Amino acid sequence: MVTFKASSAQVLLDVLFDSMPTQPKEKRNVRAARLHQVGSPLRIEEVPRPRVQGSEVLIRVAGAGVCQFDVHIRSGRVPLPKDFALPLTMGHENAGIVEETGPLVREVAKGDAVGVWGGRGCGTCRVCRQADEQVCGMEHWILGGYAEVMRVPHERFLVKLDSLDPVEAAPLTDAGLTSYHAIKKTLSHLHPGAFAVVIGIGGLGHIAVQLLNSLAPWAGTIAVDVSDDNLALASELGAAFVVDGRENPAQEIMRITGEEGAQAVIDLVGTDSTLATAASVVARKGIVVVVGVGGGSLPFSFFGMRPESMVTTSYWGSYNELVELLDLAVQGTIRPIVHRVPLEEVNEVLDRLEQGKLTGRAVLVP
Repeated sequence: MVTFKASSAQVLLDVLFDSMPTQPKEKRNVRAARLHQVGSPLRIEEVPRPRVQGSEVLIRVAGAGVCQFDVHIRSGRVPLPKDFALPLTMGHENAGIVEETGPLVREVAKGDAVGVWGGRGCGTCRVCRQADEQVCGMEHWILGGYAEVMRVPHERFLVKLDSLDPVEAAPLTDAGLTSYHAIKKTLSHLHPGAFAVVIGIGGLGHIAVQLLNSLAPWAGTIAVDVSDDNLALASELGAAFVVDGRENPAQEIMRITGEEGAQAVIDLVGTDSTLATAASVVARKGIVVVVGVGGGSLPFSFFGMRPESMVTTSYWGSYNELVELLDLAVQGTIRPIVHRVPLEEVNEVLDRLEQGKLTGRAVLVP
């Protein structure tokens, strides 16, 4: 039998290689909060880490805003869009850090702080080609922020954040953008001396008050809410008037406006009572913009509202509007009030939001 004895040099190399630190294995699973059954709490569980290809981007979620829309999806008040399957990782108001990119990505790189514009459409219909993809259909919207990481289907849905904190920027991608898009519909109605009513001073409304002060400072902003804390916040943020929604708000708004009514009313709640208030206080040739998905309806007839007043809905906002809004945030024009909450407390936060016990915007931090 022939035996081979390792040389001293080989033994030394073996020792060196054995003692070298090994690269940590890539984490194959990530935590996510998922809805398994409508009407039931979300579950925190481990799911496979998404892989990216082509122009896809994987971001590590820094913050995911908790939206009233999520409350309604969980409860079933808003039906699941047709292409959303259970179990569903919710969260459409997201910002984070680029962690991995597909081979075709050119505009962002690992380590970039980005906001996610989630209003994706089909991309080919007439509305999408007019740069209003968010109006195409909710079934296309980008979800997945209630997790440690999320896959974004194309880099074109990302906006670099520059100097903005991703956690504080997360609410701007929906709460801020939705308010901005709605307010832009009203600007042609807001002449000097006009009044703008904001119904609901929550995650969207507290930003809407700031935007109105910036975009139409000559108009008087009237904030309406049923929470003393939210009304106090509206005053702090510059609302000219605050009205308690529990005590005949329409009568008080008409008194403030000299019985003329408001030239613009933005309803961020959307219940029967708030819509009735909006319809009863809008001025002649004024506009009511319905943003809230509270399940209410508004009976409409020729003599049911003031002459030539109009009602429209407003869906999220465009990519270009998000870029504009983020520029306003960089300039310090708007400042979202953010409450950072661990991902594990997602159900508690949704409950508090449903009960109207939150001011500003809660942001989940995985």
